[in-house]
Amino acid sequence: MRVSPRLLLLFAFAATGPLQAQGFDDVEIETQRLTDNVYMLIGQGGNIGVSAGDDGVFIVDDQFAPLTEKIVAAIRQITSEPVRFVFNTHWHGDHTGGNENLGEAGALIVAHDNVRERMSVEQVLERIGRPVATEPAAPDGALPVVTFAGDVSFHINDDLLHAFHVEAAHTDGDAIVHFERANVVHMGDTFFRDRFPFIDTATGGSIDGMIAAAGAALALMDAETQVIPGHGPLSSRDDLTAYRDALRTMRNAVAALKSEGLTLDEIQARRPIRPQAEAWGQDRAAEETFVATIHHGLSP
Repeated sequence: MRVSPRLLLLFAFAATGPLQAQGFDDVEIETQRLTDNVYMLIGQGGNIGVSAGDDGVFIVDDQFAPLTEKIVAAIRQITSEPVRFVFNTHWHGDHTGGNENLGEAGALIVAHDNVRERMSVEQVLERIGRPVATEPAAPDGALPVVTFAGDVSFHINDDLLHAFHVEAAHTDGDAIVHFERANVVHMGDTFFRDRFPFIDTATGGSIDGMIAAAGAALALMDAETQVIPGHGPLSSRDDLTAYRDALRTMRNAVAALKSEGLTLDEIQARRPIRPQAEAWGQDRAAEETFVATIHHGLSP
């Protein structure tokens, strides 16, 4: 199973630490039970949400292709029912890498219109406006079969799963999935717990969109809601609120200095987001990179 260098690079941006040299052989899939039939799988790549029941299995994201066998084995410990649906929260390979394998096994792949569009053609990944890698178009078998523009609902396993598009957030094709009866929300990469997020400005992401996406999800939540982030541990409404507020504070701090006419280098030297970098344990390089990401995404 092929894993492209660009997909590995995407994961390296999102991961808490450097990509391990041994690749995927030593990866273990951890299963965390959230409700009677909703689970969170943690491996290498974006967190996976699972609805399992008599209607079959619905999963949100599927990590990297070489992990499909391990992911399916973890699901088999939950249920013997087949994986019927794969929902992609966005196009990045650490969330869509298993599409082709699961599609060949009979799953229906669903995503926002822009996810199929991005995966259908070659993509150039940029980091703050600078090209760093190129990825060819995905094979036909990996592409979403069903796409939507605004929102879509699934009535499965005695629950209503409502997925809705959030604009210009992590990418231009992000969707958040609300497991309404279970009171679980899968945020995809619109939520990176306790760290600076990777915002893919090359494919339509922006700091303002990330803040708005968090706000849209918070409007659905109560104190008991369990929140699956794209990366990081299971979270709560309070965790997402703190994250949204931190993004807003950092965005406004950079915007204020930019409005004074300071250059990016001058803004970075002022260290306007240093308190949050220290709170999240992020180093100076990560701090400067995120200042540049915010600066890059602000309107002129």
